[in-house]
Amino acid sequence: MAGQQFQYDDSGNTFFYFLTSFVGLIVIPATYYLWPRDQNAEQLRLKSLRRVHGRCLWYRLRLMKSQQSIVPTLKKAALLFGWAVFLLLAYKVSKLDREYQEYNPYEVLNLDPGASLSEIKKQYRVLSLKFHPDKGGDEATFMRIAKAYAALTNEQSRQNWEIYGNPDGPGATSFGIALPAWIVDQKNSMLVLLVYGLAFMVILPVVVGTWWYRSIRYSGDQILINTTQLFMHFMYKTPNMNMKRLAMVLTAAFEFDPRSNKEATIRPTDNIEVPQLIRELGNINVKKKEPPFCYPYSLKARVLVLAHLARMDVSEELEEDQRFVVRKSPALLQEMINVGCQLTMMANSRGGFHAPRLVTIENCMKLTQMIVQGLQESKSPLLQLPHFEEEHLRYCISKKYKVRSLQDLVSLKDSDRRSMLRFLGEEKYDEVMAVLGSFPHITMDTKLQVLDDEDSNNITAGSIVTVTVLLTRKRMAEVFEKEQESTPCLAEEAATTEEAQGDSSKSKTKVWQNKSKGAKKTAKSKKKKLTKKKATPAPAKTKQANGNVAGNEVVAASAAVAKEEEDEASDKGSESDEGEANKDSPSERDEDSDKQSDTEVDEMAGDDEEEWEALQQSIQRRERALLETKSKVTHPVYSLYFPEEKQEWWWLYIADRRDQTLVSMPYHVCTLKDTEEVELKFPAPSKTGNYQYSVILRSDSYLGLDQIKPLKLEVHEAKAMLDNHPQWDIPDTEEEDEEQEDSDGIEESEDDDEDND
Repeated sequence: MAGQQFQYDDSGNTFFYFLTSFVGLIVIPATYYLWPRDQNAEQLRLKSLRRVHGRCLWYRLRLMKSQQSIVPTLKKAALLFGWAVFLLLAYKVSKLDREYQEYNPYEVLNLDPGASLSEIKKQYRVLSLKFHPDKGGDEATFMRIAKAYAALTNEQSRQNWEIYGNPDGPGATSFGIALPAWIVDQKNSMLVLLVYGLAFMVILPVVVGTWWYRSIRYSGDQILINTTQLFMHFMYKTPNMNMKRLAMVLTAAFEFDPRSNKEATIRPTDNIEVPQLIRELGNINVKKKEPPFCYPYSLKARVLVLAHLARMDVSEELEEDQRFVVRKSPALLQEMINVGCQLTMMANSRGGFHAPRLVTIENCMKLTQMIVQGLQESKSPLLQLPHFEEEHLRYCISKKYKVRSLQDLVSLKDSDRRSMLRFLGEEKYDEVMAVLGSFPHITMDTKLQVLDDEDSNNITAGSIVTVTVLLTRKRMAEVFEKEQESTPCLAEEAATTEEAQGDSSKSKTKVWQNKSKGAKKTAKSKKKKLTKKKATPAPAKTKQANGNVAGNEVVAASAAVAKEEEDEASDKGSESDEGEANKDSPSERDEDSDKQSDTEVDEMAGDDEEEWEALQQSIQRRERALLETKSKVTHPVYSLYFPEEKQEWWWLYIADRRDQTLVSMPYHVCTLKDTEEVELKFPAPSKTGNYQYSVILRSDSYLGLDQIKPLKLEVHEAKAMLDNHPQWDIPDTEEEDEEQEDSDGIEESEDDDEDND
């Protein structure tokens, strides 16, 4: 029986195979994931955004970073070096001699397969004369020749070669270990042991421990656990939090403490520059001794945030720290919103403490908008646009234009807008309009229903209500185009109304006439109109200067109304005639009632099928949403003072503004590109009645684009549960029949037993 042999690679050939495979397993995936993407594509993207976002801070920083960064070059160099090593090893492996070749005695003797015995002997004689050791030949070569000759001439050797591939019979199975033999050499044992100990007892525990220590300090959103606990403490302590208190809690986060975050820094120059900023800002509660608001890191972060909102210039050193604080703030405010929602749910389920007020959570959202845009709470949303300064607002809020919001600016005619913004040059005006045209315009469509219920439109006390909100995003530029298209129609309508007002002003009562008489006359005229049902005014009164379009429309409308009245009258007459004809035919009435009931049943069945299909579609849509991962890259935000590129995200929630409470938790919409469907669920009130809620959509990036839509809820009393369902009521006759059958079966079995006996 053949044995087994384990041996290290003395020649080093198998080690090269192992090394080539190992390097390939590292280089190929690393190239796929780490190779820098096409820099030209990023440059083209930035170039396409230049017209709108060219003045934004994040755009300028990104442009400088892409020009100065050497990281892509280093990545490419490292990956190319890895590929060079991999190709070199592959070339080395291809040149290695094969150690395990199939033994073929014909090749050793330089004969063709199937040669005759005489040819074999003749060739052996020639080779032995050449390679015999006594003739000065190579001994190893002669031994291979003699072995090949024996394999072809000796019957046993030939049989062993044909069966086992070896003339000597089955040999030992050899397993090669793809490591060089010097690793287990006694001379190198201490070095190898030292390397193993360093790798597995020092480096690996340090890496795992560092990862574990970092992971337990951070939440899933990469927020420090200590910061989350801090937010929960202060939101529980102060349910009603104003904007100033909220800024203090935000800047007390441990992300800004150098002891908890290495990115945060405290500079020696802070003792000079921070007090100077405090004097310029004014009242920021410096003397407040409540920790951690009085700590240096918290005070510095608060001063930098307030200076950012006031759009104040700071030194270069503080500017770097300010960008770090501002960059971290939106994620921290989102964590504060999550904490407020958690406390609200705990208060609703357990009770015993006050949940954060709605104004606190909405202030968090509003502060996010303010930080992204670098604006204070009291400032105008128009300052989000380029080239707008405080002194320019007086042109907008004048009595002639009364423009106080972005929507007011959009709704103006182009001529009025150009006249109002005449302080801007032509280029600046075009830039302002391009930026304003890139702002989002959102429309909300809501649908209220109770899923998994027989009557989805009937809301009962305690049921789970689902509000499906369809969000559609468009650009403000599309609103411009629609308004420009509708401008001629609006002008014609305005001319018509002015002419009608001019005609009606002629019939107005004089100033000195009695008002009460005029009122009586109008009341009498109204009564006459109601009783006599007069037709619409003559089209001649609404005739316009450019044609009879309005008059023709009025005539057509009056003719259509008259035709509808005639149709209704004829329908009523036909119904009365049919009723008189069917008075004396009860069988026909029964047939009609049967037909009507059948149609009602068919309609109910059709409605049930439609509801079932809608339910199945909603379930499939939710399953697809769970499995599908949408990109959170939506549209870049126009922000003049935010230091990094931010995407448009939104908060959607339902609130009771009268009680200042959340009805549904805010849903963070991060994937709205064109359209997005969101389902908001909440339990209906336990008491019946009418309730007035609000569906609120808030931006996390722009000021003045929030939307509020009323939501009316009519709650009915829940249906009573049936204690005894009819399907469980078994009549007495059925029970007696079952007992009789059982007794008959027993008697038949007894008779069978007697017959067998």
